[in-house]
Formats: sequence, structure tokens, C-alpha cells
Amino acid sequence: MSVDSTTDAVPPEDQDERELPAQPAPDTDDDEIVTWWGLVIEGYHVTQNRLMAEIADRFGLAPGAFDILLRLVRSPEHRMPMTRLAKEAALSSGGFTKVADRLAAADLITRQPCDTDRRVTYAVLTDHGLDVAERARTACAEILRRRVLQPLGEADSAALAQTMRTLREANSRG
Repeated sequence: MSVDSTTDAVPPEDQDERELPAQPAPDTDDDEIVTWWGLVIEGYHVTQNRLMAEIADRFGLAPGAFDILLRLVRSPEHRMPMTRLAKEAALSSGGFTKVADRLAAADLITRQPCDTDRRVTYAVLTDHGLDVAERARTACAEILRRRVLQPLGEADSAALAQTMRTLREANSRG
């Protein structure tokens, strides 16, 4: 099919401004909205499972361990209070302790007491942990480029992130 130069073309500078679909009416069919949500969940699960399988194959990291290393490598001084880290990683204190014990045994993190508050203990990346975390983060970004950015494109990937941010905020309130 050829492009007719007399038709209304979108200028290159406006091509990223896509028209968003209309908001669904409150009376959207029950099956339709349940199907939409099912597709979101299925898309997330299949993508997350592929991502975590590649991370496990390359680095021997389970999802919980990878999540903790990723949070630490992105934190100031590559450390975080253990209670906050457990909460952000959505792990129970017992579950977090098991993961932290495994990471410490693998020389990926150390536990460091806070100088000013004896109640606080930090999880801190070791030099080895920093190396593994940085390489795993780079691999994660490469996998996400291939599994998310390539099929969706940059605009839809950004829109998806904004949509999920909106849902997180809307459903985190009271």
C-alpha cells in the first residue's frame, strides 16, 4: 500500500503523542473487564517468569535474592536498613532472614549495625555482591529491552509504566 502525500500525515515531532483510548464506561461488560485484567496478569507473569529464568540461569539468583540485590545496588552507599528492605521486597521477617542468610553465606551482603541506633541493622553489598548486582542489573535491563521494549516500543512501554504507577497509587490509599 502506498502513502498518499495529500492525506493528513502526523508530523514527526507529534508522532509520540498518540491518542489514548477512551476510558471504559462504568457499565463495561463484566466479562470484558475481567478479561482485560486477566491479560494484564498473564502478560506480567509470562514476562516476569522469562526474566527471572534468565537471571537464575546467568547468576544463580532466585527472584527474592535478585530483588534484594537490585534494591541495594540502587541505594545510596549500597546499603539499606534490613526492616525497610524486607518491607520493600514484600517479604515476611522470617522469609527475609532466610534470603539474607543465603546472600551473606554467598558473600553478597554483610550485616552492619547502625552507629547511631542499636535497633537498626543494615544490609550492605560486599565488593563481590556489588559486582554481581551490577552485572545482574545490566542483564535485567538487556532482557527487558528484548522482552518488553522491543515488542511494545518506547511510547507504549512508558505508557505501561505510567499506568501501573497510577494503579499502584490508586490502590495503595486507605
